[in-house]
Amino acid sequence: MEITIREEQGISILSLSGRLDLASGATLKDEIKGLLDKERKLLHLNLAQVEFINSSGLGVLVSIMKEVRLCKGRLTLSDLASYVQEIFEITQLSHIFEIFASEKEVMDSYQSETVS
Repeated sequence: MEITIREEQGISILSLSGRLDLASGATLKDEIKGLLDKERKLLHLNLAQVEFINSSGLGVLVSIMKEVRLCKGRLTLSDLASYVQEIFEITQLSHIFEIFASEKEVMDSYQSETVS
């Protein structure tokens, strides 16, 4: 899996590409931990290029969500392929994660949160 990180309006945006499984999940978890250690608490995962996710990958995402919440941060996801979206719905994880159709919607939600 490839992970590209950029900062935009105080949000760390991680674009993921490839397979999200146990091996790549460990790398992702390390990246997130590094960001949280730097007090980067607004995190977004763009999953547009994730072509495969299994139960280990889902477990990693749940673990990351717990870490972010413990740090009083926010984690959002966007651009899920239909296959990945279906897995989130089947596992009911779509009710736990903040999932948006596009990265623009995510950015809008962060902006409206700071305005409120």
